Amino acid sequence: MQRAEHEEPDRPVRAVARQAEQAERASADVDRHVGTVDLTSWRSRAGHATAEAWAAAGRRYGALPVLVLTLLVGIGVAVTATWAASEVYDAVRASDDVAVLDRPVLDWMLTLRSPFADRAVTWWTDIAGTIGMPIVAVGFLVGFTVQRRAWTPFVLLVAASGGSLLMTIAGKDLIGRARPPLSDAVPPYEHSPSFPSGHTLNATVVVGTIVYLLILRQSRTVTRVRTIVVGTLFVLSVGVSRVFLGHHWTTDVLAAWALGLAWLALVVTAHRLYLTALHRGADPVRR
Repeated sequence: MQRAEHEEPDRPVRAVARQAEQAERASADVDRHVGTVDLTSWRSRAGHATAEAWAAAGRRYGALPVLVLTLLVGIGVAVTATWAASEVYDAVRASDDVAVLDRPVLDWMLTLRSPFADRAVTWWTDIAGTIGMPIVAVGFLVGFTVQRRAWTPFVLLVAASGGSLLMTIAGKDLIGRARPPLSDAVPPYEHSPSFPSGHTLNATVVVGTIVYLLILRQSRTVTRVRTIVVGTLFVLSVGVSRVFLGHHWTTDVLAAWALGLAWLALVVTAHRLYLTALHRGADPVRR
């Protein structure tokens, strides 16, 4: 009798855990393929060995906890890579091998300005700003989580956004590069360090993650291509807008694109390892 009383309160917990596992596994089964490409298939020997190790960890601790841990480690790697990139960038900039592009490009952008263009580009770049981009991310975050009834999109988007924010802060603190002169900028002015472009880095990572999550559920090739093209054009236009407005140098934007793509690749790889762990028998959530 006492044993039954002790077990009774645990039944709702077990039921919720089972529902979570079923939802995560069903979502993962759909997300495994992009067209004819199986994301759980690893061709290289190193990739196959890593996938096997992650699958074993998933069977022991649960696939979702392993995904969270992988992303946390990835954030540390991304921030370290930002430090390394800043050191290389600072050395190259000192010899004027890259920064020589900055002034000519900005001078050319000045010739394209007009009152209407300034207002339109300012409005567009604000979409990727500290207010616009979180709104975009939260909107897709709620949509993905509700539609798929799984926590994976939430984990990926939050980790991607957090990592890009830390990379932006690290880069600005390490380099401390001055922005273009205010006389060449369009108000409202910005006074934080210039390297890297935070708008560009965050847009690359957040929009890149959204595009990745979208194409996982798109069956037609033309739809996937259209999604990738729209996302790419948005990211490119945000970077160009930062130079057009005189808020960043060209090399700030180029570095932000490179760092953003590197971190996005880590996020996608972490998700592929998660899918592989589930496909090879790991529980999504440990009960």
